[in-house]
Amino acid sequence: MLIAADKFKGSLTAVEVAEHVTAGLRRAVPGLDVAAVPVADGGDGTVAAALAAGFTRHEARVTGPTGTPVTATFALRADGTAVVEMAEASGLQHLPGGVFAPLTATTYGTGELLLAALDAGATSIVFGVGGSATTDGGAGMLAALGARFLDANGEPVGPGGGPLRDLATADLSGLDPRLARTGIVLASDVDNPLTGAKGAPAVYGPQKGADEDDVATLDAALAHYAEVLERAVGPKAAEYALAPGAGAAGGIGYGALVGLDAAFRPGIDVMLDVLGFGPALAKATFVITGEGSLDEQTLHGKAPAGVAAAARAAGLDVVAVCGRLQLPQEALDRAGIRRAYALTDLESDPARCMAEAGPLLERAAESLARDFLV
Repeated sequence: MLIAADKFKGSLTAVEVAEHVTAGLRRAVPGLDVAAVPVADGGDGTVAAALAAGFTRHEARVTGPTGTPVTATFALRADGTAVVEMAEASGLQHLPGGVFAPLTATTYGTGELLLAALDAGATSIVFGVGGSATTDGGAGMLAALGARFLDANGEPVGPGGGPLRDLATADLSGLDPRLARTGIVLASDVDNPLTGAKGAPAVYGPQKGADEDDVATLDAALAHYAEVLERAVGPKAAEYALAPGAGAAGGIGYGALVGLDAAFRPGIDVMLDVLGFGPALAKATFVITGEGSLDEQTLHGKAPAGVAAAARAAGLDVVAVCGRLQLPQEALDRAGIRRAYALTDLESDPARCMAEAGPLLERAAESLARDFLV
């Protein structure tokens, strides 16, 4: 049995999910051979998954999204592969008091975190983006890495996406030279462009506290930012603004594409490679995946869909565990998932379901084992 599940957000880490599923399975089938590869799709929880796969934990003190210092974690493997998660530095969880700062939240700390990975010896970086508090197009990140963004008076523009409306010149020549020797993969399940109706401000800005006026301000500021970068680095800046993934995490995807020469790949595909899922799958006869909510988003690049696709290609049955199930069986069938076991089927109260997620998951796994393995 191979357990390859993502976290249950707000309840259990991916490692804890695997532990509880294993306990439930073995209750029904004592001595069952179980392997676990906790997975993530590039968003929050990505570093934790890498650490569970044997990467070494590193910490750095960096600038949080509103300027308050925070401690951020990244993962590094002996071969020089680092996993860096932008939410560790610039995520919503680092907003003091949970107060949004849609116009001024900065990704500067993410740039500092990338520098820390380089200082620790990283020669290739999996850059997971998601869960950001920011909509600055990655300008803060690039500034921390050595770029300069100046207003008409030759002064650095302020932090965040809003002040980019005052941007007059951009200079990327001062970027840390190690970046040119480092392969960077932008791992994301978001394929939005930078601006427009499907851009970062319009689609994700409201989740970060942006009202209608803020969205308009940010969209115009990021469009202007792309125009200034086009003058600085050429036509590729305009092309990347329209590219899938440019709008990821408040446009940090755009900054990574333009400034870091990153290669965009679906986050779950990248992470399955990095976490050693392929070799584990080759030894498996049955696969269990899952995440907190199996819903329409799951079908668009989330971890369970990626795991199910790979397992189905290998000819293996896949079932899922989840906190709540919002997909009909026909949608599960299309994704290659034979059946899903939801905690809400065992406990209808959402608050209790989250508070007692571990024991409930063990009960669900025991039922799964009796249905498929006994």
